[in-house]
Amino acid sequence: MSQHPAGGEAAPASGLGSRLSRRRQLYGLGVAAFGAPLVTLVLLPTRESLGLDTVLLLFVLVSVIASAVGGVLPALAASLISFGLANFFFAPPYGSLLVENNNELIDLIIFFAVAVGVGAVTEIGARARVAVERDRLEAAWLAELGSREHGPDSVDLALADARAIYGMHAAMLTERGVVLAHSGTPLPDDFMIVAPAGERLQLELSGPERIGEDRGLLGSLALTTGRLWRTQQLAEQARRAEELGRIDELRASLLAAVGHDLRNPLAAITAAATTLRQTDIQLDPEDQMELLETIETHAGRLNDIIGNLLDMSRLQAGALSVHPAPTVLLEVLAGVVRLGEGRVELDIPEDLPMISADAGLLERVLANLVDNANRHLPRGQKVRIAAHASGSGVDVQVIDHGPGVAPERMGEIFAPFQHFGDRSTTGLGLGLAIARGFTEAMGGSLSPSRTPGGGLTMTVTLEMAHAAAADR
Repeated sequence: MSQHPAGGEAAPASGLGSRLSRRRQLYGLGVAAFGAPLVTLVLLPTRESLGLDTVLLLFVLVSVIASAVGGVLPALAASLISFGLANFFFAPPYGSLLVENNNELIDLIIFFAVAVGVGAVTEIGARARVAVERDRLEAAWLAELGSREHGPDSVDLALADARAIYGMHAAMLTERGVVLAHSGTPLPDDFMIVAPAGERLQLELSGPERIGEDRGLLGSLALTTGRLWRTQQLAEQARRAEELGRIDELRASLLAAVGHDLRNPLAAITAAATTLRQTDIQLDPEDQMELLETIETHAGRLNDIIGNLLDMSRLQAGALSVHPAPTVLLEVLAGVVRLGEGRVELDIPEDLPMISADAGLLERVLANLVDNANRHLPRGQKVRIAAHASGSGVDVQVIDHGPGVAPERMGEIFAPFQHFGDRSTTGLGLGLAIARGFTEAMGGSLSPSRTPGGGLTMTVTLEMAHAAAADR
């Protein structure tokens, strides 16, 4: 552990908490300068009736008070002043520093020795109490620092505490000269105090030269800061490992889903195209039309799969472009109904207020919800889309009476690559994840609930257009 100016010169030790403050020393000197003369003024009229020993006891009291307030230096000053005043005013012959009676001279000498001794003992006791209290506070502070919950700012908080405790301008944790974390800004003429903080780590404090030989707290603080840094690094490594694990899991799911869902339409397109290209087979127009429809249908499916993958990547990258504007829900639903192929019925009031939404994204949200409901509906049933105003927002519900989802699994349906017993697994299971992502990007929410009588209801909640404009 070393201390030197920031410029490189060695610095003398000054002590940490070993002295009383300069203000208290000045107060003690004030007691010495005014206390002894005040006692003299009070006792002077009665000096004939008082014994010298009584007067000296009162002067000892002044020295004790001066020592208790300011330490040994004010006690010594009070003893000297009291000795002179007692000799001059209360020891015959009065008005002279000579002493007629040898016994009184001995009393004066004993008084001075006792006064100085009492001052020293008082100073030693005060310092001992200060040291004990300081050790208690240091132990409590270090225990509190060590028991803090580790977070990304734990080291910064420890460095800020170090600056506050020692009154320094800057605190840094370094490793082989490289600054790992810092708090504050050093000044050109600052002193530098360096303490080891563990393997290859150092705690460096720069500021006024205040720290002396008592380095217990600084050493403990440095080691605690080093442990916090190591713990923070381990937590960061664990977080990265967990994130990489999730990425690997997602990649595996993606590869499995893409490998299955792309292979089927590609196989159908390839088979249809190969059949059309064969010259040794005569196909009538109906067969040719059916093969072309197969190519068109599965090409559309491929387009949907690729679109969903791109949408999910945009959501995860935070690159989704959203342009909310006052939107009429019925205009958005026109395209959704067309994609629903006659399996969608509407329950939309004519006086429904406009909503604040990106029309293109909202159409994708509702189309994905309708497509998801269609996958689970028995043949002959329809998906119902209902809407109503709710407070300052509008609830748009996509309602089906399919098998539904168990309440305890409601939160899982938005995870990518989930099918939940879907009879048709021609999709990647990204529809609901994309629907929620798009809805939240528009400032709304998407929540699932059970349909009365069985089934699943997905509710999209968006702000009314005038409410959103008022918020802005």
